[in-house]
Amino acid sequence: MTSPAPDLLTPIRGVQPSFDDLGTPLRDVTFCVVDLETTGKPPGEGGITEIGAVKVRAGEVIGEFQTLVNPSDPIPPFIAVLTGITNLMVASSPRIESVLPAFLEFAQGCVMVAHNAPFDMGFLKHDSLVHGYDWPDFAVVDTALLARRVITPDEAPNCKLGTLAKVFRATTTPNHRALSDARATVDVLHGLFERVGSLGVQTLEDLQTFSSRVAPAVRAKRHLAETLPHAPGVYLFTDDRGEVLYVGKSKDLRNRVRSYFTASETRTRIGEMIGIATGVRGIECGTSLEAEVRELRLIAEHKPRYNRRSKFPERQHWLKVTVEPFPRLSLVKQVRDDDAGYLGPFSSRKTAERAMAALHEAFPIRQCTARMSRHPQLSPCVLAEMGRCVAPCDGRISMDSYGEFVTALRTALTVDPTPVVEALDRRIDLLSADERFEDAAVQRDRLSAFVRSSARMQRMASVTGCAEICAARRTEDGGWELHVIRRGRLAAAGISPRGTDPRKYLDMLRASAETVLPGIGPVASASPEEIELVLRWLDQPGIRLVEMDGTWTCPVSGAGRHINRLDNAHSDDHHHPTERRRRLRPLGPARIG
Repeated sequence: MTSPAPDLLTPIRGVQPSFDDLGTPLRDVTFCVVDLETTGKPPGEGGITEIGAVKVRAGEVIGEFQTLVNPSDPIPPFIAVLTGITNLMVASSPRIESVLPAFLEFAQGCVMVAHNAPFDMGFLKHDSLVHGYDWPDFAVVDTALLARRVITPDEAPNCKLGTLAKVFRATTTPNHRALSDARATVDVLHGLFERVGSLGVQTLEDLQTFSSRVAPAVRAKRHLAETLPHAPGVYLFTDDRGEVLYVGKSKDLRNRVRSYFTASETRTRIGEMIGIATGVRGIECGTSLEAEVRELRLIAEHKPRYNRRSKFPERQHWLKVTVEPFPRLSLVKQVRDDDAGYLGPFSSRKTAERAMAALHEAFPIRQCTARMSRHPQLSPCVLAEMGRCVAPCDGRISMDSYGEFVTALRTALTVDPTPVVEALDRRIDLLSADERFEDAAVQRDRLSAFVRSSARMQRMASVTGCAEICAARRTEDGGWELHVIRRGRLAAAGISPRGTDPRKYLDMLRASAETVLPGIGPVASASPEEIELVLRWLDQPGIRLVEMDGTWTCPVSGAGRHINRLDNAHSDDHHHPTERRRRLRPLGPARIG
């Protein structure tokens, strides 16, 4: 369990790991060394004539696999001379679709090894997909590529299998038959392991990094991951001045950070960051939600130059129903305790303006910014002449009558957006009937911006209105993930191990959890991104609500009920699951099982 702590962002100091903890030792890896003979044409045009494979672990052979394969096409004479495999030999042999299940079972759980691996893996993967077999995501070691990293021209003129077999004194001579060549490749593999072992390669992860096309300066930094645990958490790359360059999260800190020093990392921006980085700091987390929240908070705190998202949570926009004799909609960047109505937050000004336009389509309130007294005597604007504003400016409508529009507007913002939806739907239908499809699309985007922001605010307000929510979820090993959420902010997180009383752990978490005071608006206690992370976690199957101080509800007639219709009508990729009501259920030793 993660020890409860008032500050979720307190780093956990790890113990210096042993050598074997730095990766998967090569002696513990089972390798499947495979070789194919083919008709000489590429996958899809030619076929496999023979498969040979040797399974080895810790230097010992633990199994072999060999079979001839009927390629369905004639074997060219020069291939028959080269391999000794004739059409008569394969005539009664099984076809590849019959051989593959047995081979995949033989290779299950292994790291694949081949000399010139793209050739062999290309045939096997192609035939598996053609015949409907799932091709496992094998890790692959290419002995030809590895040899090019360590064999000098003085030792061998080339890196062909026959040449390397002589260099490493293989007990089997390659002869273009699959099993013999696979046996020779085993000896070459072990010889290469001896070479790279003297260069510090002792684990599978080191081997994969060493055989990749990685700059020596980048490869030299792989030691930065050695002190990180195989555990979920957050990692921070820093430079020589201690400045945080990049923040990320992972289910396995060490493996994730190691991947930055391999050929799998192809992002130019991140490559530049790796060149500058001189250190990596890890913060171990008890749960995946805690790791996601820590990442957001650290990005907001440090604003790392190589993170692209979530760096400026303070840059948000709101629509405000102003407090004045004749209120109007205003675009603001801060929620104040002024009894005004608010909608948001919006991540961009453009989206906020679209939502504002949707509201103006439904409610003919004024759009001018002039200050008005209780009895204004101003000249009406063009919108008044067009019938799109009730024109309080010239006194044609009283404050009480105007207030009815404002009350309906406030209700649409926080409770029921139906008037806005119906008004925009009518407008879209009219424009579509006139074949003004581009204008209709503009109205559709306005409606979508309003409905989504309204649904989002209602969901956030529902959870931030609860002083405390204690929730739990079963872990894979039978324990419990425990979270204390206060006003939408993750205040504490931890794990109750299998066989223990989760109530005691939850009580400790609650006692030491962060104190969160009520604020103004639905995102006063945490960033919108954090609240949405919390909501997504609470909305997962298997979540059990244990304690709740407050009422977690969304209005039945709220904006959420319109989201699915928008998705289906406009093929929008964004998905906002509707709120589901949950019963409070007891959590105690009797339910641990």
